Amino acid sequence: MPIKLLLFKEGVFVGAKSIVFEPITIGKYEKIKIGTEVVVLCNVPAGCTYAENTAKLYIIRRINMNVAFIPVRGGSKSIPLKNIKLICGRPLVYWTVKAACGCKYIDRVFVATDSEEIKNTVELFCKDSETTEFSKVSVISRSPESASDTASTEFAMLEFAKENEFDNIVLIQATSPMLLSDDLDRGFQTFNMDAADSVLSVVRQKRFNWNEDKNGLAYPTNYDVFNRPRRQEFEGYFVENGAFYITSRADLLKTENRVSGNIKIVEMDEDSFFEIDEPSDWVIIEALMRKKGMGKSTDIPEIKMLLTDCDGCLTDGGMYYSEFGDEMKKFNTRDGMAFSLLREKGIITGIITSENVSLNLRRAKKLQLDEFYPGVKDKLFIIMSLAKKYAISPDNIAYIGDDVNDLEAIQAVGFGCCPADAVDDVRKVSNFITKAKGGEGVIREVAEKIINLNNYYGTSK
Repeated sequence: MPIKLLLFKEGVFVGAKSIVFEPITIGKYEKIKIGTEVVVLCNVPAGCTYAENTAKLYIIRRINMNVAFIPVRGGSKSIPLKNIKLICGRPLVYWTVKAACGCKYIDRVFVATDSEEIKNTVELFCKDSETTEFSKVSVISRSPESASDTASTEFAMLEFAKENEFDNIVLIQATSPMLLSDDLDRGFQTFNMDAADSVLSVVRQKRFNWNEDKNGLAYPTNYDVFNRPRRQEFEGYFVENGAFYITSRADLLKTENRVSGNIKIVEMDEDSFFEIDEPSDWVIIEALMRKKGMGKSTDIPEIKMLLTDCDGCLTDGGMYYSEFGDEMKKFNTRDGMAFSLLREKGIITGIITSENVSLNLRRAKKLQLDEFYPGVKDKLFIIMSLAKKYAISPDNIAYIGDDVNDLEAIQAVGFGCCPADAVDDVRKVSNFITKAKGGEGVIREVAEKIINLNNYYGTSK
């Protein structure tokens, strides 16, 4: 393991060297030799990196690397490709990746999969995020052996640990979408305590447990039948919920187990007891997630139709005339390609414009649009008519507009969009504002957004 050694003499920094060592573990310290010098490596919390000289004893404090490991395979039997099946509007794995990225103690997040489809989905929602919240994420491959029906999770963890350098690892299971960043923060805070070698997540259960003896007679295992406690007086017991497990790389490789040594627990919300293994679990967990408001602010529906205004969206809104008085307009070729891409995906396309000029009609025909409505005063009426014609909910329609006469249309559809230079009233109500100005590739930007969104739903051809 490479480490930068900072050298001090009598409290004064005198230089640095990079070393590679094989540690000999002695208690809580790792001891190495450099020439005649003895170096003791302390396992301390992240954020410290210095050394000091004490009678030829260098005490090194370094930044620990904590990684999250999320194994997801494509071969789920009970729910095919369940790890990318939508729950509360997002792929199942999205929720645990988001929790890991939000944990202040985790440096990197590794999603390990044997499925190209899962890989593409994770990379897609990471790339599509308009913030840097997924900047910690890397999608890596796992061997077919580690993704088989009979392989243990430890098999995948060990495969990862042998190929990667890190200090501590938190195993996160994608089937626990109610995991929050705060749960992981508390997990690492507990792990950083002196007496902890491993940490696992649990929930408290208040059930009266029974068992049978060899004669088939039942007996209680956690309470006295003659002194039955009330629920509020019963402390209950802890049950693994399978959400996360924290241990060091050294202990993982040594014991080949996800937890070992002195084990501590972190209690999570009782609703997190459920894991997704069967279709019935899905219904229960999604209801619990919605009760907690998860996914509401980010849900964007599948888009089946894209409609747009013309001037100010397909064009820059300028009016140009030739020396002979002919009206001219400038269209962007990238928008032409955008309509072609949407058509390939089976998405209905059209223009609804208040203008009634032949230039717009010729452009619509060249683009092979499904619908063209010129001279329209009531754009919302046309949108509702098209929704009825194609049996599509307005929630599954996207509309692009740039001025006040587009306000009703933008607010009525599931995905209202506008160019960067749209009027303020339109920008305020739009779901998506492009980086491009009108005539500079607005439709292409919206089209790529729609295609990416539809990939969440598995509807792109």
